[in-house]
Amino acid sequence: MNDSLINDLRALVGNAYVVDQPADMAPHLVDWRGRHRGNAACLVYPQDTRQVSAVLKYCLASGVRVYPQGGNTSVCGGSVPGEDGDNVLLSLAKMNRIIEVNPRNNSMTAQAGCVLADLQEAASEADRLFPLSLGAEGSCQIGGNIATNAGGTNVVRYGNTRDLVLGLEVVLPDGRIWNGLRTLRKNNSGYDLKNLFIGAEGTLGIVTAAALKLFPKPKSMATALLGFASADAAVDEGIRLQGLFPGELVGLELISRSEFEISIRHGAHLRNPFQGETPPWTVLVELASPEPGAGIHERLNTVLEADYEAGIFVDVVIATTEQNRQGFWQIRHNVTEANGREGMGLTHDIAVPTYLIPEFLTQAEDLLRRSYPQAVPVIVGHMGDGNLHYIAMFPHEYWAAVQDKPGLQRQLSHDLYDIAAAMGGTFSAEHGIGSLHVAEMRKYKDGIEVDVMRQIKDLLDPTGMMNPGRVLPQ
Repeated sequence: MNDSLINDLRALVGNAYVVDQPADMAPHLVDWRGRHRGNAACLVYPQDTRQVSAVLKYCLASGVRVYPQGGNTSVCGGSVPGEDGDNVLLSLAKMNRIIEVNPRNNSMTAQAGCVLADLQEAASEADRLFPLSLGAEGSCQIGGNIATNAGGTNVVRYGNTRDLVLGLEVVLPDGRIWNGLRTLRKNNSGYDLKNLFIGAEGTLGIVTAAALKLFPKPKSMATALLGFASADAAVDEGIRLQGLFPGELVGLELISRSEFEISIRHGAHLRNPFQGETPPWTVLVELASPEPGAGIHERLNTVLEADYEAGIFVDVVIATTEQNRQGFWQIRHNVTEANGREGMGLTHDIAVPTYLIPEFLTQAEDLLRRSYPQAVPVIVGHMGDGNLHYIAMFPHEYWAAVQDKPGLQRQLSHDLYDIAAAMGGTFSAEHGIGSLHVAEMRKYKDGIEVDVMRQIKDLLDPTGMMNPGRVLPQ
């Protein structure tokens, strides 16, 4: 079957765009952390939307499952194919054209394979801002960002990816092409279909292009690292800063001492900006203003000087140059890579109401101390929206000796998710579901909610061809 499948697909997209050699496919069959692996009959690179349509029509008629792939930066197993190999891995990497940047409309239209950093640069060249920003922005693709409704460090001001999408082009499982590439801000003509595909992780169709929101490019920025003795003090100050700088506060990142020091320890050329001991908790705060000049710096400095004198935080470092600012953010963006070098970090993408972050941290630390004493709590989070990446960091040597790794990981995760759920929180704030969290959908989501999702899936993809085993329990 594989030979005829590959020959037929080559007839649809061209010989050079169907890869079946194991060595060439290998990087696409494992996630970037090496924790999720799959197999595929071949890797297909369509060059335009009509080729995506032709591939899906063929696969539907042939009973072949399809796994879409963007930049393969998922941390939940959502970007690698199933294990049996009787499937097609469809990469959007060749569909990487920026179709239009329209500063007069504050919009940009781009194909799904565009790398996020390239979109940011294109917007900047037009004196505009595309504010989606995350650690993998140099390799992740906008189609994958849309498929997972990615979050990142600017959510507190600009929202998740969902809030940045004006319109979509989507190829449905039967090959039909829905052209919804509108750039309107208001369109009240029936169901908003685009939101059905944002966050669906390719289970309902393949996003092939998107119309995106742009914003005026900030003319000045102010950035600081604030050190706190407790998470309570950090959260209280964060809530206060949001009130003092509405519309100007764009970044509010919480970092534990353990995470801060891991990032520096494993980051080339990174240095600790604090002169003395790293505080127990650090908040990276950033403001952006449309006004040029030093006004935003002066206003932030005035607030921070008064708060420091009042003993609200124990240390502060203010960025005085762009190099300082970039250095602060490098510490934040280096955490994922650094954690991989430090040990086996079991990451939990939790969100709770912001004011309950300290209570969650207290209960989670008690849990680790009581039931998982080998693990060190390592925390980094988007404090402005209540999203915590709570990492239980095990030494490599301990993890290598664990006999039932899936069992330990599942139990630890559910113990932490139970704490979040009791606070009205979630087990997946921005990373998506993938294959890793399918069981949690059944355990923590409302049954009717999952049933409705299943009905939508059955309507659009009745054969279960698209990204099977992802998002929804079977």
